[in-house]
Amino acid sequence: MPDSPLARTVAALQPRARTELAELVAFKSVADPAQFPRSECEAAANWIVDTLRADGFQDVALLDTPDGTQSVYGFLPGPAGAPTVLLYAHYDVQPPLDENAWVSPPFELTERDGRWYGRGAADCKGGLIMHLTALRALKEHGGVPVNVKVIVEGSEEQGTGGLERYAEAHPELLAADAIVIGDTGNFRVGLPTVTATLRGMTLVRVQVDTLEGNLHSGQFGGAAPDALAALIRILDSLRAEDGSTTVTGLAADATWDGLQYPEEDFRNDAKVLDGVGLLGNGTIADRIWARPAVTVLGIDCPPVVGATPSVQAGARALVSLRVPPGTDAAEATKLLAAHLETAAPWGARVAVEQVGQGQAFRADTTSPAYTSMAEALREAYDGAEMQTSGMGGSIPLCNTLAALYPDAEILLIGLSEPEAQIHAVNESVSPQELERLSLGEALFLQRFA
Repeated sequence: MPDSPLARTVAALQPRARTELAELVAFKSVADPAQFPRSECEAAANWIVDTLRADGFQDVALLDTPDGTQSVYGFLPGPAGAPTVLLYAHYDVQPPLDENAWVSPPFELTERDGRWYGRGAADCKGGLIMHLTALRALKEHGGVPVNVKVIVEGSEEQGTGGLERYAEAHPELLAADAIVIGDTGNFRVGLPTVTATLRGMTLVRVQVDTLEGNLHSGQFGGAAPDALAALIRILDSLRAEDGSTTVTGLAADATWDGLQYPEEDFRNDAKVLDGVGLLGNGTIADRIWARPAVTVLGIDCPPVVGATPSVQAGARALVSLRVPPGTDAAEATKLLAAHLETAAPWGARVAVEQVGQGQAFRADTTSPAYTSMAEALREAYDGAEMQTSGMGGSIPLCNTLAALYPDAEILLIGLSEPEAQIHAVNESVSPQELERLSLGEALFLQRFA
């Protein structure tokens, strides 16, 4: 860390950052009432409301969005005539998956080996703490030099579009000169990175039915059409022999010209088992930033324990498709649905239901705000030059904001570097990255002003 008054203030704020992150991580704010009570999300949202008010924000409000969730908004006025910066994070989190696989409880922030572990620590409750720390540091050094709007989404991980629809209906609310999305991350710990592109996504549920009811596999197996076997064949059709994604009509041959991702580094980051090959062809950056990628997220069928000798009458799966910039997510959804229906064997009945969708995003990295961010991160990271990378994930709100505010400069930073293992068990955040990025954001706001 650089030795400056602002840097020392950010460092002094780290114990408070850890305490508040622990409080926020404790809320089981998975925005799916089938998994966790809605009250957990409501409690997290109210915690943010109270925190923003205590930090002097005005017009703090819970926004009831059309998907049935709540986002939190607040406004912190700056000097007259100053530009306005919108700071974004989300408080909803992915489910913890197998809680028994966590070394420490997923909703209890735990320090271990120099990192803080807990669901949402990096994605993206830590992003909110980063914003707050930057603003608090600036208040101790002459005040926040810009008008600040904060928006904390309540259903980003679900992709249900609640905040997008709300923003479209209230376009004045989030208008800003610059927007900092605190939901991506550095390419590597200690390497300051802004994200230039995000893949879009579509999420569909596919139901396969073949029989009126399950049948005895000894009496009917061999002739009765098995819905689970049909579903397996349908899902297998989404990949070529080398594992690359093959949705009929969807281009999958784009290349990435920027920062590259060495294969050995990727294998280590992804913790690929020895002897197991990677999917697809082209460079790693091509595959994860520039091309579509299909993932089967879950299958509803009998578990192994308790299974009976039956031919299955029905089965269903949840399928995610990531699409690169330049591909319309709505069109990709149509192509995916058509592919799933066409691939059905034996005349099996297939129903495809869209669950979520978000467009891909490409930032303008030549804008003045990027220059300010590069200078700020260079100082915060002791002279390390800012890198520009892609990200395979999706933040559906980005394109909505770009369409609503075409003159706004949108920057993507955050805490989700490879060691963070977001969306997996044992998610964690580097406190050093939190400290440096908080300083970097504070320096950016000074420069942007």
